[in-house]
Amino acid sequence: MHGPASPGWLLVALCAATGAYCLLRMRSRDDEARRAAGGEALMGFGMAAMAVPAAAFTPPAWTWAAYAAVFGAAGLRALWAVARHGGHHLHHLVGAAAMVYMAVVMAGSPAHAHGASGPPAATGVLLLYFTGYVLLTGVRLLPVAAVAGGGSRATRWGDRATGWGDRPELARACRLSMGIAMLAMLAAM
Repeated sequence: MHGPASPGWLLVALCAATGAYCLLRMRSRDDEARRAAGGEALMGFGMAAMAVPAAAFTPPAWTWAAYAAVFGAAGLRALWAVARHGGHHLHHLVGAAAMVYMAVVMAGSPAHAHGASGPPAATGVLLLYFTGYVLLTGVRLLPVAAVAGGGSRATRWGDRATGWGDRPELARACRLSMGIAMLAMLAAM
């Protein structure tokens, strides 16, 4: 996770920007979209904090336990959401579990050395999952033939046109960015 400074700062910027966009998506009129955006904002900011290069800031030892607790709670919330709503929340559960896993590995590494290695099987399974997720999400972003007359709606005063924060392609791009960032973080372990 805490590798060389330049890629580390790029990862921090990507995750923080994604987290900020997800905060904006929380203004959606759709309850399900708001719930998903909240979990994704937490994930984006958590990943940004974990990716800060060690040369800039070495977190105190208790930080890893705090990460594990926060993302453990997020994982429990995602588990509850999977039981109630299913769907996309399963990915939030896997993402929270990956964050807990990385925090535990970092806490257990000698002197909290960056670039510590976790159990290879768990890391490999998470790498396979996020690789598949990134590929599937990338394919979903490919343009499809536009439906005749299905362009953007004209906005008038009082019209409930979809805001830019509710656009599904932007949400998918956000998720793709975080999936790629998670792959980079897991690969660096």
